[in-house]
Amino acid sequence: MAMVRKGLHIKMGKSYLQISTSRVLLYIFITALVCFTAMPLIYVVVTAFKPIDELLKFPPQFFVRKPTMQNFNDLIVAVGSTSVPFLRNIANSVFTTVVTVFLAVFVSSLGAYSMAKMDLPLKKQIFSVIVAALMFPGEVTTIPNYLIVDGLGMINTYWALIIPKVAGAFNFFLMKQFCEQIPTSLLEAARIDGATELKIFTRIVFPFLSPAWATLIVFTFTSCWNDSSGPLIYITNEAMRTLPIAISSISTGGLARQGAMTAGTLIMTAPTIIIYTLMQRRVIETMAHTGIK
Repeated sequence: MAMVRKGLHIKMGKSYLQISTSRVLLYIFITALVCFTAMPLIYVVVTAFKPIDELLKFPPQFFVRKPTMQNFNDLIVAVGSTSVPFLRNIANSVFTTVVTVFLAVFVSSLGAYSMAKMDLPLKKQIFSVIVAALMFPGEVTTIPNYLIVDGLGMINTYWALIIPKVAGAFNFFLMKQFCEQIPTSLLEAARIDGATELKIFTRIVFPFLSPAWATLIVFTFTSCWNDSSGPLIYITNEAMRTLPIAISSISTGGLARQGAMTAGTLIMTAPTIIIYTLMQRRVIETMAHTGIK
C-alpha cells in the first residue's frame, strides 16, 4: 500500500525532506514576531543616519532615504563644547562598567559557592536576608547607599559608581540557585585528590557556572552602561561624568540637536546589543537549567 505524504516534500538526494503545513505556518509566525520585535532597534539605527530634514518630517518615515554621518559630527561638537572631551566620557563609562562587571561576577560566584556548598553558620538566615532584599526597589536604598559611600570617603571617585553594584541581591540569588546544581560528590572527590578550595573554585565551580555568569554579565553591563542616576548622586566633578550624563546634557539644545541625540542613542544602545548577542546562547542555557521562565 502506498503511503500518502502530507505537507511539502523537498527531494534531497534519494530521500525527501518533509515539511508539514503547520510547521511552515509556525515558522512564518515566528519570523513575523522577530521582525516586529526588532523594529525598534532597526528604527534606532536608521534614525541615527537621517539628515535633519528627514528627522523633522511629519508624518515620520521609518527608513532613511539620504544617509549621512553629520549627526555623529554634531554629537561630538555638542558634547565637546564643554570642558571635558567626549572621549573622556566614553572612557569613564567603559572603565566603571568593565570593573563593575568583573567584580560582580567574581564576588557573586565566590559568595554563592560558599553559601551553597560549604557548612557555614547561619547561612539559611543570611540567605533569607538576601532574598528579602529583593523586595526593595533601588529607590528605597538610594539614601542608605549614599550615606555608606559618603562614610567611606568615596564621593567623587570611580568607586562610588562601582561598589554599590558589585554585591547585588539578585546577582547572588542567581548564582546560588545555579551553584546548588553542582554535584557534591564531584567536589568531595576533588578534595580527596588534594585540591584546595581555591583550585576547586577556579577549575570546577567557575567553569560550571559559565551560563550563570554570562547572564550576570549581560544584566550588570546593561545596568552600569545605562546608569544615569549614580553619576548624578555621587559625582560632581565634570571630568568624571559618564556617557549617559554627557548625552543627556545635549537634550536641552532643542530641535537643532535632534540629530546629535539620535547618534547618541545609537552609541548608547549598540554595546548592549553586542553584549547580548555574544552571550545569548549562555543566557538561554541559564534559563533552561535554573527553571527561570
